[in-house]
Amino acid sequence: MAAYDILVAGEINPDLILSGNVEPAFGQVEKLVDSATLTIGSSSAIFACGAARLGLKVAFIGICGDDLWGHFMLAELKKRGVDVSAVIIDPAQTTGLSLILARPTDRAILTHAGATAALKAAQVSDELLQRARHLHVGSYFLQTHLQEGLPDLFRRAHAVGSTTSLDPNWDPSGAWHGVREMLPLTDVFLPNEKELLAISGQTEINDAAQLAVEKGCTLAVKCGADGGIAMHKNEFVRQAALPLEPVDTVGAGDSFDAGFLYGYLNGWKLETSLRLAVACGSLSTRAAGGTAAQPSLAEALAYVGIPE
Repeated sequence: MAAYDILVAGEINPDLILSGNVEPAFGQVEKLVDSATLTIGSSSAIFACGAARLGLKVAFIGICGDDLWGHFMLAELKKRGVDVSAVIIDPAQTTGLSLILARPTDRAILTHAGATAALKAAQVSDELLQRARHLHVGSYFLQTHLQEGLPDLFRRAHAVGSTTSLDPNWDPSGAWHGVREMLPLTDVFLPNEKELLAISGQTEINDAAQLAVEKGCTLAVKCGADGGIAMHKNEFVRQAALPLEPVDTVGAGDSFDAGFLYGYLNGWKLETSLRLAVACGSLSTRAAGGTAAQPSLAEALAYVGIPE
């Protein structure tokens, strides 16, 4: 029996979320926001919390500084049931921070990367991989030191019997290099709609989805207010979002990932896994921040029904 359901290899940084329908202006113009919240940030950490909230056993490996932001993140992850014993605290690094100005359906983000890119694939040991059923990597384009060794890391995970998943997130450079080569090594690919189109070079989502699936992976795509789609071999399913008025969409895609992988790891049908993913993503928008409103399994199943 594996000690963990999921090992997350990812970035560690908090979010400072300022919520309000305002737009910042230079010239020393002061504007008031409705609220300010310091919370868990980074795609990988939010995902880890969502998976743990659903009842999965989750471990995390990453690098943070020996500073206020790093200690905050480790304490908050522990509170949510994520095992952070493998996290590397490096006094030579500074922990990153994202400042988010959030509106109900959109957000602007300023990020200090800090140690975001510091983790290397070689730092994820075979011993740690052997303790997990599944390896998840998020923020591919931000984890630049991980990229070079990621193909070998996924091969090592497969060699010890673990499955793999990848959420690319957005590429700030706009180049979108490397992900297509990762797809044959990826069991579950978790982009959003815009990311999938950019990575595939296609203009239609169905063509882009087919290209990803032809590489051998199961595909689950976040489509924002339109819910999500999933595809495996010749099976294609679509699920609408829950009819909720969002408070904050930060981290909704990471909660979607957690829901889909819960179903995947438990052998659920593709359609049921997608329904749980969409429910988790939708419900996570009920409060500011990526983790405050992540649902328990019981909460999400109220919208999904009991799997067969």
